[in-house]
Amino acid sequence: MSLNRSEKEAVINDVTALAAQAQTLVMAEYRGITVADMTRLRSDARSKGVSLSVLKNTLARRAVAGSAFEVASDQMTGPLIYGFSTDAVAAAKVVADFAKTNDKLVIRGGAYGGKVLDVNGVKQLASIPTKEVLLAQLCGLLMSPISRTAVVLGALAAKRGEGAAEPAAEAAAA
Repeated sequence: MSLNRSEKEAVINDVTALAAQAQTLVMAEYRGITVADMTRLRSDARSKGVSLSVLKNTLARRAVAGSAFEVASDQMTGPLIYGFSTDAVAAAKVVADFAKTNDKLVIRGGAYGGKVLDVNGVKQLASIPTKEVLLAQLCGLLMSPISRTAVVLGALAAKRGEGAAEPAAEAAAA
Protein backbone atom coordinates (compact mmCIF):
# COMPACT_ATOMS: atom_id res chain seq x y z
CA MET A 1 0.00 0.00 0.00
CA SER A 2 1.57 3.27 -1.09
CA LEU A 3 1.21 6.55 0.72
CA ASN A 4 -0.13 9.69 -0.86
CA ARG A 5 1.85 12.92 -0.76
CA SER A 6 0.33 14.30 2.44
CA GLU A 7 0.88 10.98 4.27
CA LYS A 8 4.50 10.95 3.14
CA GLU A 9 4.96 14.51 4.40
CA ALA A 10 3.47 13.50 7.77
CA VAL A 11 5.89 10.55 8.03
CA ILE A 12 8.84 12.78 7.11
CA ASN A 13 7.79 15.37 9.72
CA ASP A 14 7.44 12.70 12.42
CA VAL A 15 10.85 11.21 11.69
CA THR A 16 12.43 14.66 11.43
CA ALA A 17 11.09 15.45 14.92
CA LEU A 18 12.49 12.15 16.21
CA ALA A 19 15.88 12.87 14.65
CA ALA A 20 15.96 16.37 16.12
CA GLN A 21 15.60 15.01 19.66
CA ALA A 22 17.73 11.87 19.25
CA GLN A 23 21.43 11.40 19.93
CA THR A 24 21.76 8.03 18.23
CA LEU A 25 20.46 6.32 15.10
CA VAL A 26 20.86 2.58 14.63
CA MET A 27 19.84 0.75 11.46
CA ALA A 28 19.30 -2.97 11.17
CA GLU A 29 18.07 -5.28 8.44
CA TYR A 30 15.00 -7.17 9.61
CA ARG A 31 14.46 -9.57 6.70
CA GLY A 32 12.97 -12.88 7.89
CA ILE A 33 11.99 -11.85 11.42
CA THR A 34 8.66 -13.20 12.60
CA VAL A 35 5.89 -10.86 13.69
CA ALA A 36 6.12 -12.17 17.27
CA ASP A 37 9.85 -11.41 17.43
CA MET A 38 9.34 -7.96 15.92
CA THR A 39 6.61 -7.25 18.49
CA ARG A 40 8.96 -8.33 21.29
CA LEU A 41 11.70 -6.08 19.89
CA ARG A 42 9.35 -3.10 19.66
CA SER A 43 8.06 -3.69 23.20
CA ASP A 44 11.60 -3.88 24.59
CA ALA A 45 12.58 -0.74 22.67
CA ARG A 46 9.53 1.18 23.87
CA SER A 47 10.29 0.31 27.51
CA LYS A 48 13.83 1.70 27.10
CA GLY A 49 12.83 4.92 25.36
CA VAL A 50 13.87 3.87 21.86
CA SER A 51 11.67 4.66 18.88
CA LEU A 52 11.77 1.94 16.22
CA SER A 53 10.36 2.63 12.76
CA VAL A 54 10.18 0.71 9.52
CA LEU A 55 10.42 3.34 6.81
CA LYS A 56 10.95 3.64 3.12
CA ASN A 57 14.58 4.55 2.69
CA THR A 58 13.83 7.56 0.50
CA LEU A 59 11.55 8.97 3.22
CA ALA A 60 14.19 8.27 5.86
CA ARG A 61 16.86 10.07 3.80
CA ARG A 62 14.60 13.10 3.41
CA ALA A 63 13.74 13.09 7.11
CA VAL A 64 17.37 13.09 8.28
CA ALA A 65 18.53 15.62 5.68
CA GLY A 66 20.11 18.55 7.48
CA SER A 67 20.46 16.67 10.78
CA ALA A 68 23.45 14.99 12.39
CA PHE A 69 22.24 11.68 10.97
CA GLU A 70 22.53 12.75 7.34
CA VAL A 71 26.02 11.21 7.28
CA ALA A 72 24.42 7.74 7.46
CA SER A 73 22.18 8.21 4.42
CA ASP A 74 24.57 6.11 2.29
CA GLN A 75 23.77 3.09 4.49
CA MET A 76 20.02 3.46 4.00
CA THR A 77 19.45 0.63 1.54
CA GLY A 78 17.40 -2.53 1.79
CA PRO A 79 14.68 -3.42 4.32
CA LEU A 80 15.75 -1.49 7.41
CA ILE A 81 14.36 -0.76 10.82
CA TYR A 82 15.47 2.60 12.21
CA GLY A 83 16.03 3.07 15.93
CA PHE A 84 16.26 6.58 17.37
CA SER A 85 17.06 7.28 21.03
CA THR A 86 17.70 10.35 23.14
CA ASP A 87 19.95 8.26 25.39
CA ALA A 88 23.28 7.84 23.62
CA VAL A 89 23.50 4.06 24.05
CA ALA A 90 19.87 2.90 24.35
CA ALA A 91 19.15 2.28 20.65
CA ALA A 92 22.44 0.48 20.09
CA LYS A 93 21.94 -1.62 23.22
CA VAL A 94 18.37 -2.65 22.32
CA VAL A 95 19.25 -3.64 18.75
CA ALA A 96 22.54 -5.36 19.66
CA ASP A 97 20.96 -7.33 22.52
CA PHE A 98 18.13 -8.49 20.27
CA ALA A 99 20.57 -9.38 17.48
CA LYS A 100 22.44 -11.66 19.91
CA THR A 101 19.33 -13.81 20.39
CA ASN A 102 17.91 -13.53 16.86
CA ASP A 103 20.27 -14.05 13.94
CA LYS A 104 17.70 -12.70 11.45
CA LEU A 105 18.25 -9.14 12.71
CA VAL A 106 21.46 -7.90 11.11
CA ILE A 107 22.95 -4.61 12.32
CA ARG A 108 23.86 -2.46 9.33
CA GLY A 109 25.22 0.68 10.96
CA GLY A 110 24.15 3.95 12.46
CA ALA A 111 25.19 7.43 13.44
CA TYR A 112 26.19 9.13 16.67
CA GLY A 113 27.48 12.66 17.17
CA GLY A 114 27.50 13.41 13.45
CA LYS A 115 29.72 10.40 12.73
CA VAL A 116 28.85 7.25 10.83
CA LEU A 117 29.01 4.01 12.81
CA ASP A 118 29.69 0.67 11.20
CA VAL A 119 28.57 -2.64 12.71
CA ASN A 120 31.50 -2.73 15.15
CA GLY A 121 30.89 0.89 16.12
CA VAL A 122 27.28 0.11 17.00
CA LYS A 123 28.39 -2.92 19.04
CA GLN A 124 31.00 -0.84 20.88
CA LEU A 125 28.39 1.81 21.62
CA ALA A 126 26.08 -0.92 22.92
CA SER A 127 28.80 -2.20 25.26
CA ILE A 128 28.97 1.13 27.12
CA PRO A 129 27.06 0.94 30.41
CA THR A 130 23.86 2.93 30.75
CA LYS A 131 23.80 6.36 32.36
CA GLU A 132 22.37 4.94 35.59
CA VAL A 133 25.13 2.31 35.84
CA LEU A 134 27.83 4.92 35.18
CA LEU A 135 26.38 7.18 37.89
CA ALA A 136 26.31 4.27 40.34
CA GLN A 137 29.94 3.46 39.54
CA LEU A 138 30.89 7.11 40.06
CA CYS A 139 29.11 7.18 43.43
CA GLY A 140 30.92 3.99 44.39
CA LEU A 141 34.26 5.57 43.50
CA LEU A 142 33.46 8.68 45.49
CA MET A 143 32.26 6.70 48.51
CA SER A 144 35.22 4.28 48.52
CA PRO A 145 37.80 6.60 50.18
CA ILE A 146 35.23 7.79 52.70
CA SER A 147 34.21 4.27 53.68
CA ARG A 148 37.84 3.13 53.91
CA THR A 149 38.65 6.06 56.18
CA ALA A 150 35.66 5.21 58.36
CA VAL A 151 36.82 1.59 58.65
CA VAL A 152 40.35 2.65 59.63
CA LEU A 153 39.04 5.16 62.18
CA GLY A 154 36.69 2.54 63.59
CA ALA A 155 39.56 0.06 63.95
CA LEU A 156 41.70 2.69 65.69
CA ALA A 157 38.85 3.56 68.07
CA ALA A 158 38.31 -0.12 68.85
CA LYS A 159 42.03 -0.63 69.49
CA ARG A 160 42.21 2.40 71.81
CA GLY A 161 39.03 1.25 73.51
CA GLU A 162 40.62 -2.16 74.24
CA GLY A 163 43.80 -0.51 75.57
CA ALA A 164 41.78 1.76 77.88
CA ALA A 165 39.70 -1.15 79.15
CA GLU A 166 42.76 -3.08 80.46
CA PRO A 167 44.01 -0.39 82.93
CA ALA A 168 40.45 0.12 84.15
CA ALA A 169 40.15 -3.64 84.83
CA GLU A 170 43.50 -3.65 86.70
CA ALA A 171 42.42 -0.67 88.83
CA ALA A 172 39.15 -2.39 89.73
CA ALA A 173 41.00 -5.56 90.75
CA ALA A 174 43.41 -3.68 93.12
